[in-house]
Amino acid sequence: MKAVDPIIDTDLDAYVDGELGVTRRIQVESYLSENPEMAAKVMADLSLKGELRLALAGDKVHGHPQTREAARRLERGLSYGRMLNSIQRIAAVGVLVMAGWVAHTSFGAFTATEVSASVPAPAFVEDAVRAHQTTMLRSNMPSQKPAAGYDADGIRAATAIVMPELLRNWKVSDVQVYPSEFGPSVEMAIEAEGGKRLSLFAARPGSFAVERVNHVTVDGVDAAYWQIGEVAYALVGSKAANLDEAAGRLARTLY
Repeated sequence: MKAVDPIIDTDLDAYVDGELGVTRRIQVESYLSENPEMAAKVMADLSLKGELRLALAGDKVHGHPQTREAARRLERGLSYGRMLNSIQRIAAVGVLVMAGWVAHTSFGAFTATEVSASVPAPAFVEDAVRAHQTTMLRSNMPSQKPAAGYDADGIRAATAIVMPELLRNWKVSDVQVYPSEFGPSVEMAIEAEGGKRLSLFAARPGSFAVERVNHVTVDGVDAAYWQIGEVAYALVGSKAANLDEAAGRLARTLY
């Protein structure tokens, strides 16, 4: 089955404006059928647009010229509002990218920092550690066969998560998708040089940010974690040397 690109606000705006092709329109309608709240908002936009068209119909529709002019101003305002929302989203991304660039030039590219013991690790890091421990448990169970086939494009199509480019000499031994609060997460078991066993975890933490690599120890397990946009990553290993350096190299492949 061919993967469907995620439906975003611009798709919904184009749907209301009748600017989508047949295939994409069907995909949007399928998405709306599974999201009643969003479907209600789209139907409200369609209804309002229909009323505006009726008011702008000219001599064929009775009404005062003032009413038709108000309708034109409202329609222009709606179009401007949609455009402004898009510009605001683009500007927000630009600010975050600039913040990442400033961090790069001022502090170095994703250099690791130690998290204070008094500051709890982010929830996704705890999830990453639990997933790592589960993967280690599965690897010692003969009945649990690993899924070593790694397809970065397939993961992106299924989860909308972009995985970092792996380091040379790293071998993927298992890949699993786990549920999480803000969508699917990806857990990848890796055999590094010297037989070291690491896990690379990626998930949506529910916030948008650009954060450099930090280091924390949870339940005796080391984790180097960072975030780019809506996706957070964690490289996890027990007493793994050069974990932060490897995490920094992974993070740079995402730019």
